[in-house]
Amino acid sequence: NYARLLSSSFIWERFVTTAEFVVSAVLLEFILGFGLALLFYQEFKGRRIAITLTTMPLLVAPIAAGIFFRYIYDATFGIFTYLAYLLTGAKVNMTKDYPMLAVVLLDAWQWTPFMMLFILAGLEAVPKYLLESAEVDRLSWLDKFRVVIWPTIRPLVMLALLFRTMDAFRTFDTVFALTEGGPGTQTELISLTIYRIGFKYFRTGEACALAFIVLVIVILLTNLYLRMAKKVTV
Repeated sequence: NYARLLSSSFIWERFVTTAEFVVSAVLLEFILGFGLALLFYQEFKGRRIAITLTTMPLLVAPIAAGIFFRYIYDATFGIFTYLAYLLTGAKVNMTKDYPMLAVVLLDAWQWTPFMMLFILAGLEAVPKYLLESAEVDRLSWLDKFRVVIWPTIRPLVMLALLFRTMDAFRTFDTVFALTEGGPGTQTELISLTIYRIGFKYFRTGEACALAFIVLVIVILLTNLYLRMAKKVTV
């Protein structure tokens, strides 16, 4: 089973597709989450309400989120299609024309708040006396961030990236509900391949072997993240 799987070009293509999804989704979530965390780190009226509303997507079941976005992306009645038409004058069918972007945006909508909460927790943990010392030394905002803020939040950022990478690698529900891996195999992640091999073609031995390979990859990625986190905290 292992030899057959590892010599299959189709399986390697699925790993490449999965890697493309994981890198794109986690990077986008990190950028958006960092921006939102910096925004909510500031005190303003309605801050708590805004944070609560921003974290609402975390409460949505992944399968429900996939169905929800399928209607949003609908080529005829979808609000995304309508807004794209207003901005560009062209009708865009996200799940057909840009399927990978469609699933990445869905994943980012649901999991950016997770990244934001981790980073915001790190920002809140920055000692006030260090910030006050930076103010006394008249450090610019960038220098303050580089010298004071970033060293404090870096471990939490690494932890958030680790959790999201592991979770993104096993993404199944949202993609299955939104595109079912299509069109063709453009969004067929390795988790969908395991599902098809095991439950559609009933080749349970191959499915278990592929699932074990994925487990090994996730363990290796976890070890890599932990080594990086250990280096940055020394």
